[in-house]
Amino acid sequence: MRRPGSLSLRHKLFGVVLLTALAALIVALGALIAYDLRIYHRGIVSDVTTQADLLGRTTATALTFDDARVATENLSVLRFRPAVNSAALYNARGGLFATYVRAGEQRAFPKLPELDGMRIDDRDMILFKRIVTDGEILGTVYLRADYEMFDRVLDYLGIAAVALVAAMGIALLLALWMERFVTRPVLAIADIAREVVDKRDYSRRAAKLSTDEVGTLVDAFNDMLAEIDRRTAELEGFNAKLATEIEERSRAELEIRRLNAELEIRVRERTAQLETANKELESFSYSVSHDLRAPLRSIDGFSQALVEDFPEHLPEGAKGYLDRIRTSTLRMGQLIDDLLNLARVSRRSLVRGSVDLSQIARQVAGDLQQREPGRQVEVSIWDGMRAEGDPQLLRIALENLVGNAWKFTSKRDKARVEIGVLRDGGHATFFVRDNGAGFDMHYADKLFGAFQRLHAAGDYPGTGIGLATVHRIVVRHGGRVWAEAEPGKGAIFYFTLDAKPPAGAAGAPEKTDA
Repeated sequence: MRRPGSLSLRHKLFGVVLLTALAALIVALGALIAYDLRIYHRGIVSDVTTQADLLGRTTATALTFDDARVATENLSVLRFRPAVNSAALYNARGGLFATYVRAGEQRAFPKLPELDGMRIDDRDMILFKRIVTDGEILGTVYLRADYEMFDRVLDYLGIAAVALVAAMGIALLLALWMERFVTRPVLAIADIAREVVDKRDYSRRAAKLSTDEVGTLVDAFNDMLAEIDRRTAELEGFNAKLATEIEERSRAELEIRRLNAELEIRVRERTAQLETANKELESFSYSVSHDLRAPLRSIDGFSQALVEDFPEHLPEGAKGYLDRIRTSTLRMGQLIDDLLNLARVSRRSLVRGSVDLSQIARQVAGDLQQREPGRQVEVSIWDGMRAEGDPQLLRIALENLVGNAWKFTSKRDKARVEIGVLRDGGHATFFVRDNGAGFDMHYADKLFGAFQRLHAAGDYPGTGIGLATVHRIVVRHGGRVWAEAEPGKGAIFYFTLDAKPPAGAAGAPEKTDA
């Protein structure tokens, strides 16, 4: 048996109409039959009861005077009541007093009367009714009548069957009539929908046969097909355009791959060239370190020998020149050392790790104090300054920054140097602050260039390489370095190691004095 969900709309409509008519008829016929049978039952009960009362009244005298003949004549009146097939009178002692049997019937009577009541026996209704006069029981009436309830039920079932067949035929005709106006347009829409799905032909349209809800459904279906047709055309155009773009992109990707391959070849070539240049630079650095230092040592040594071996033969002016020669050779040696340091920090590989900048700053400050034990400088170093970076390069950066602050506070009576950090979330900005000579911010762009100096060499010694070295180290760590200063009021050098903008002063850790 097919499930209801798999049936066609036509079959479903037929089923709904027929089942509705069938249910309505069953309910109506059932109610009508039940009502009629109830009326029949009540009528026969009332009729038999009334007949028993009449017999009791008419036969009371016969029972009193024990006149069986009169009682029999009274019972014979029942021949005018075809429904009563037998009757009897019992006296007060329960003996059978008089009887009546319908013509053509043979009936057996109960030996003793029963209590007042009524019951159905097979297809007969049996009634016992006592005869009471002035509170005295004279006898009992017994009636047995035909109970045609079952025959009536069979008749009604036959009538109901005929009515159901006729009604179902009419319902079928109505369903066929409704199919023309309801099912057929909907089935036409379904057929067109199947063709649209199978053939992708969105130009099809359903015919509108009415202006009711089905007509509205047809209009909506046609509008939907028109919209799908329009969007399909747009989608096909877009797909064509997309295919063109994909083709162009494929060509571009092939070109990019070709260029990347060429770039890789060039990178390998440049890398080889760079390795060669680095080797040559290392060789040059060694030559500078070895070949230039030897003449400088000779110049310095012979100058010192002239001063020490011929003190009485040299005029004061010559001694001054020799001192200046020795000073220049020392400065030239220092300049060579600084240039070599700048080259090394530019070439060496970064070895990153966790670095305790607070500890390094204390070591640098301690070294400076040992070099100049006579100076009184207040050095404040914040605790908890940690960073990710190369510990050796970061030590060189702090040596230059703290050394600068130490140098430019040499003319202060109360020199002060502070090394700390400012934090903004997860970003840190380290700083070195001093109250030294400071500088004019108009020349701040020259700070981190090699050989750039903002003060006279006679005022503050140096080669102008230190800040360039700091800048090179910070940039290699992905950060940046900058400064703020005012002439005569000191300077602050900031640097980061993560290429983030300067942080605010909030959340700074505690500081300690060294």
